[in-house]
Amino acid sequence: MQTPATITRANFRRPSFGKMPFLTFSLLTGWLVGCSSTPNPTIPAAAQGWAAVPGILARIKPPTFPARDYLVTDYGAVAGGEMDGTTAFALAIKTCHEAGGGRVVVPEGIFLSGPIHLKSRVNLHLRAGATIRFTTNVAAYLPVVFTRFECIELMNYSPPIYAFEQTDIAITGQGTLDGQGEFWHRWIKQWDADVRLLVDMARREVPVAERVFGGGHKLRPNFIQPVRCQNVLIEGVRVINSPMWTLNPVYCTNVTIRGVTVETDGPNTDGCDPDSCTDVLIKDCVFNNGDDCIAVKSGRDEDGRRVNIACENVVIQNCVFKNGHGGVTMGSETAGGIRNVFAENCQFDSPNLDMAMRFKTNPARGGYIENVYLRNCTVKTAKYGIHITKRYGAGVTKDGETDPAVRNIEIRDSKFGTLTKGAIFVQGFSPDKIVTDVRIEDCTFQPMKNAVTITNAARVEILNCTGLAKD
Repeated sequence: MQTPATITRANFRRPSFGKMPFLTFSLLTGWLVGCSSTPNPTIPAAAQGWAAVPGILARIKPPTFPARDYLVTDYGAVAGGEMDGTTAFALAIKTCHEAGGGRVVVPEGIFLSGPIHLKSRVNLHLRAGATIRFTTNVAAYLPVVFTRFECIELMNYSPPIYAFEQTDIAITGQGTLDGQGEFWHRWIKQWDADVRLLVDMARREVPVAERVFGGGHKLRPNFIQPVRCQNVLIEGVRVINSPMWTLNPVYCTNVTIRGVTVETDGPNTDGCDPDSCTDVLIKDCVFNNGDDCIAVKSGRDEDGRRVNIACENVVIQNCVFKNGHGGVTMGSETAGGIRNVFAENCQFDSPNLDMAMRFKTNPARGGYIENVYLRNCTVKTAKYGIHITKRYGAGVTKDGETDPAVRNIEIRDSKFGTLTKGAIFVQGFSPDKIVTDVRIEDCTFQPMKNAVTITNAARVEILNCTGLAKD
């Protein structure tokens, strides 16, 4: 176990985590750490801990829809997976919307389509046995739409399912959405130049309307992306083969994602990335991904700081995490700030899960990660149990312009099984750019060597935890 000079008995203090019994020591294989009851001034006074959750959940209400159904086959869609049904889907959605709302119903069978743009008061409902398979005809995803790519605003290919400034929208049912991601994943070999171009445009504050990509470029669309929408529901469906990030609400308020299964492999195929959203519930979902399972985000670097919209009040309950880089993840795009995130009663289990509980950013990102609480979780197998770093990103070797705060993180009452690389990893960027106020309490770990690594951090408390070292 590393205990660097920045972590000393003198600078440990009990952070303000709400009403908890005062604990005067931590047991970490003989490591005795004194605590002080002095409030930590770096933690906002508004931080309420778990007491905030009932209020958040009371605000999150799934939209309801009139009891009217519009069957896509009545508008020209044909099952079989060969005839393009884009026009039929658009007509059914338009008719439903103009009539005041209802369900656009996809019956059993495979339906080929280009992008589907949802409108207010429309529930896209897939019956059991229904599949929407999205075309690999790139031209179908034009004209470009306003979107975010890796949390930077631009004009790009339309996501396969997209909504812009709509209210009361849903995707529900027991069917499958297939993004045919294998086609798009080949672009990873060619997209570096476009990513660099977009990052440079954002740095130079090129107007978003002039950041036009799409045709001739290789920036893959995210799969399901409502932008600036209110009252969003995604429930019950199975989502497979995503081109890029899978479920990606952006600038949305009142979002419910419930009972969804995401199965997708390949580069950057995150499961669910709420980006600069407020009041989000992710519940009873299963994630098996080629990248992070859930990753809470809030804009990237200069462009994210320009927009400056936090991602806040996110509740994650009863989810299962299998393959992925991170299970419950904060970042790395943190520029608008990430705060008030709560995860409970989740299961993590895969030797191919890199980090069960992951926090990542770097000094170029800016913003903050604060007031994040996890409890009653079980990590059966993973490489790392808890991984917190401010040095995320290949080649991060120098200070960026703005240092993100990473503080007030609490993980408690959780069980950690087989961890092949480490139990707890906390890493600030440098002695003056540190992680602060991390509390890990009443957790059990299987004994392992080199269980804990802490560098460039202060006020890290590990209390009443067992199994973090062995002879």
